[in-house]
Amino acid sequence: MSVGTRNRARTREKRPLRDWLLSDMSARPAQTEGPYARPPEQRHHTWWKVMCLTGVDYFSTLGYQPGIAALAAGVLSPIATLVLVLVTLLGALPVYRRVAHDSPHGEGSIAMLVKLLTYWQGKLFVLVLLGFAATDFIITITLSAADATAHIDENPFWPDSLRGHEVIITLLLVALLGAVFLKGFGEAIGIAVGLVGVYLALNAVVVADALWRVLTHPSAVSDWTTALTTQHGDPLLMVAIALLVFPKLALGLSGFETGVAVMPHVKGDPDDTEEKPTGRIRGARRLLTTAAAIMSIFLVTSSIATTVLIPAKAFEPGGPANGRALAFLAHQNLGEAFGTVYDLSTIAILWFAGASAMAGLLNLVPRYLPRYGMAPTWARAVRPLVLVFTAVAFLLTVIFRADVDAQGGAYATGVLVLITSAATAVTLSARRRRQRGLTVAFGIIAVIFVYTTIANIVERPDGVKIAACFIAGIIGVSLLSRLFRAFELRVNTVDLDPTARQFITDCARRRIRLIAHESASRDAAEYRDKLAQIVADNDFSADSDVIFVEVTVTDPSDFETELRVTGAVLHGRYRVLRLSSSSVPNALAALLLHIRDLTHRRPHIYFEWTEGNPAGNFLRYLIFGQGEIAPVTREILRQQEPDRSRRPHVHAG
Repeated sequence: MSVGTRNRARTREKRPLRDWLLSDMSARPAQTEGPYARPPEQRHHTWWKVMCLTGVDYFSTLGYQPGIAALAAGVLSPIATLVLVLVTLLGALPVYRRVAHDSPHGEGSIAMLVKLLTYWQGKLFVLVLLGFAATDFIITITLSAADATAHIDENPFWPDSLRGHEVIITLLLVALLGAVFLKGFGEAIGIAVGLVGVYLALNAVVVADALWRVLTHPSAVSDWTTALTTQHGDPLLMVAIALLVFPKLALGLSGFETGVAVMPHVKGDPDDTEEKPTGRIRGARRLLTTAAAIMSIFLVTSSIATTVLIPAKAFEPGGPANGRALAFLAHQNLGEAFGTVYDLSTIAILWFAGASAMAGLLNLVPRYLPRYGMAPTWARAVRPLVLVFTAVAFLLTVIFRADVDAQGGAYATGVLVLITSAATAVTLSARRRRQRGLTVAFGIIAVIFVYTTIANIVERPDGVKIAACFIAGIIGVSLLSRLFRAFELRVNTVDLDPTARQFITDCARRRIRLIAHESASRDAAEYRDKLAQIVADNDFSADSDVIFVEVTVTDPSDFETELRVTGAVLHGRYRVLRLSSSSVPNALAALLLHIRDLTHRRPHIYFEWTEGNPAGNFLRYLIFGQGEIAPVTREILRQQEPDRSRRPHVHAG
């Protein structure tokens, strides 16, 4: 067997795996068949079912939020939790209801802010926000899996021989989550509905029983109120302390960004359009409002029950209620059998909370990075990204040794930065629309979240350090990807207006000659001198048919563009094609290939060599879309068309 035959055989052997991994990849990011891509009509669901999908993340925080509040605020936990609920209902909820209205296709607040910035500063801003989003979503996966492991380890029926293997168990849970996404996400909403329904029902039983015990044991309440007045006699001081510890409770705000990300799955009205999905927006707002209301009720009631009934020492690290306050009450008050059922429900929803986060990542990354040229083309497919995100989650689990407390700071930082960006986005949106009252209201909310974010970073700087690692990694990978894709043809479509098409048709009868021209004054002398120079450098007849091509660089940071070509006759004799693009060489290469396919003739294009250092000119091309035009155009053509007999001619003199 020859080497070529062996290579082809190996290619055929590897093809099934490659086809499976890339089966849902599309040429256009908007068509990516990820979990949050635009789903076909049969995948749309009523808003309350979709609420359960985001609820596996949001509601699962009940597994650890009461314990966090007790550790942070002590006997003030119910008051601090009430502050959290007020911020949720009066701050985060109105912000994200506005986000749902202004960004109804699942892009979230990032897309709203992207519209305000262009060029490289806009792309860099997106990368930074994606870094914080990655921190939020990846840590959601690892923290939730680690917390599920903690619930497994604390269960009295769990064998002693299996205790102390938190890292291995957490890795298995993360791997199982990755396997769900590798298989597909079609049944995720059905699973989420079941998990959320059971979990909330069990929590209702635990909280109702605990509140009944509080009401029937006045001594427990009096002990709590005595401790409250002894430690904090002044009511204003109590509120002030509750406000100060509020940033530590920020984990209870998770789920809102995911809530708007799942919007494409919400079933709208029959007359909804992609431009105006009124029914989808209404359903998403119901989703956000209902989820926030349910969570607020559980947060307040569970905080009262756990603070009054559980000794303070039990909340401390290593204590039986640390990170699992409601589970502690379930075992203590309702028996080990019920407690075990509660543990299983908590473990399941904490594990599946990572599904909501994974889906959020699979929604964000294909929408931005491949379109910006800052990720390989395979990043538009779900399965390769699942493998990448799962590997990152593995790494973080090992680094943090599956410790829930160690990951809390990074999680809170990611959540708060995204909520702050959303509050900022809606404030700017209201200001642009001259809605003065809403601008002031959203501005106040934004200031509150800015304070909360800064306080959280000061208190737990490890969170921003981890986010900085994600940001640096994303920026590094993005720049390398942009470099490696420098010679990729980045034009989606080429559209010739009637005049431009007529120019090409006329020249196709003989030889199609194009002259790349960087226009300045556009007077007759400029075109006459340019033509004379090209004729002298390339030794063809001065009366040959030629067409000047002029490219205007728009936003050089854009990667994929659409080419609109217009034709004009200047000074009575010079035919000119004008086009706008983010890159001169890419626009010229796309035009040449389009002309070849249109006329079935190989066009010629003529350049003059660019003066200056070649390395510097290449950097100008990468950053500004200009520079080393002739060789880069030729290289793009070479990579796009390997067959030399079909490749357009490039001349430089």
